[in-house]
Amino acid sequence: MLAVHFDKPGGPENLHLKEVARPTPGEGEVLLKVAASALNRGDLLQRQGLYPPPPGASSILGLEASGHVSELGPGCRGHWKIGDSAMALLSGGGQAQYVTVPEELLMCIPEGLTLQQAAAIPEAWLTAFQLLHLVGKVQAGDSVLIHAGSSSVGTAAIQLTRMAGALPLVTAGSQHKLQMAKKLGAAAGFNYKEEDFSEATLKFTKGAGVNLILDCVGASYWEKNVNCLALDGRWILFGLMGGVDVSGPLLSKLLLKRGSLITSLLRSRDKKYKQKLVKAFSEQILPHFSTEGPQRLLPVVDRVYPATEIQAAHEYMEANRNVGKIVLELPQ
Repeated sequence: MLAVHFDKPGGPENLHLKEVARPTPGEGEVLLKVAASALNRGDLLQRQGLYPPPPGASSILGLEASGHVSELGPGCRGHWKIGDSAMALLSGGGQAQYVTVPEELLMCIPEGLTLQQAAAIPEAWLTAFQLLHLVGKVQAGDSVLIHAGSSSVGTAAIQLTRMAGALPLVTAGSQHKLQMAKKLGAAAGFNYKEEDFSEATLKFTKGAGVNLILDCVGASYWEKNVNCLALDGRWILFGLMGGVDVSGPLLSKLLLKRGSLITSLLRSRDKKYKQKLVKAFSEQILPHFSTEGPQRLLPVVDRVYPATEIQAAHEYMEANRNVGKIVLELPQ
């Protein structure tokens, strides 16, 4: 089969399609014939040699995919049959013509969505759902500050925050991105390139601050995050796009707010945790992608690239130009 490959860590120029061995499904696994996958920041970091796959995971890039069930491994319990369309949460391997998936990590594709749209759901939406509900314990009436509000996780988090009866606020780097966030339901948006988002957040919340922060930036935002965190607020850190080294009185400022700093990653979670997450998401959230009306959820797809243009897709994401997901179509 063909798969996205790089011979050594480095820039997008190292990426290409390569013929590799097709995987064989093991106990309780299915083989998915991949129609589409999607890019995540983790793919860029792995390509750079900064984010190795967890032990036992495929070294091929790709944390989510959509397609059709091609083969059932031994011990499968009859939930899926050959030919079924499905989308999958993966620890790796999605950017290839075939990938093996534990059957419990497959999800039905909501009615009315294309395979390209479905590929934009698993990693981003499960991440946002996990951060808000399992980690952040979001409550109706909470205010939630979502950094990178036009990213794939951000666009999912806006909609899920609204669904939870909470108030989403976002940061982004352009008016175009802020406008998209507001169309999705953000109550306010702050351009971090033009204003101090912590001051703008405090002004919007009339000095109260936000109950929950979803932060994929890290070090460069720490002081502003603590500044606009409400008393007893929860700051959820799930990425380090803004660096790793903190200098200053982080602990004393956080202590004065009685704030909680919680870190979370999804890729390295164990199979049992992911199964529970996929089950909860499938039951509570997935039906809303097919319903009509104000509660309908929408996966946001920015661009679709053929896998042969994988270098251009990575360059586009690295330039922070996307609003929502960048999707790859695999050769059929």
